[in-house]
Amino acid sequence: MSRSIAAMHVAKKELGLDDATYRATLAQVTGKSSSAEMTEPERQKVLEHFRSKGFKGGSKGSRKPLEGAYAGKLQALWIAGYNLGLVRDRDDRALLAFVKRQTGLDHVRFLRHAQDATKAIEGLKGWLERSGGVDWKEHEDPADCVLAAQVRMLRQASGDGAVDATLECAVGRAIAPIEMMNRLGEKIRALPRAK
Repeated sequence: MSRSIAAMHVAKKELGLDDATYRATLAQVTGKSSSAEMTEPERQKVLEHFRSKGFKGGSKGSRKPLEGAYAGKLQALWIAGYNLGLVRDRDDRALLAFVKRQTGLDHVRFLRHAQDATKAIEGLKGWLERSGGVDWKEHEDPADCVLAAQVRMLRQASGDGAVDATLECAVGRAIAPIEMMNRLGEKIRALPRAK
């Protein structure tokens, strides 16, 4: 079963759709009542429809977290890269591919020695610093360092230095740092990419 078909079945369950309603929705969106008959673009169209109806997909409840002593730190850095517009695929599979390139190990659960984990962690931190403008010495909390880089990136993109109220919420913790990074990440990913 393809990932998109599996995701459609998760959406059916998460949205509480009975079989008849599920199949009617598939037919309404694509003209086909079976996910197996659909092309991949049609499946993605159905998933987008389910997301518009409240399907979360990759929420914590439907996804097994990565395991290992260094998994949390690596995931946090990976998502920071996503929110800086550097990482295009925030999925854990992309993170695991990065870890394999850095360490030769197939999964973060195999990072048992600090020297192996350091290769991946420092590799990510270096990338965020070089390409994302993160200054890890700027603040005590790493989240604040990423937020500061995001604010600089958006200020630079605005040209005139104008920053909307959403950016100002980063100061004083009016919004939780992770939520703020995610909000600013949406703005950054919406910026036109340099060719």
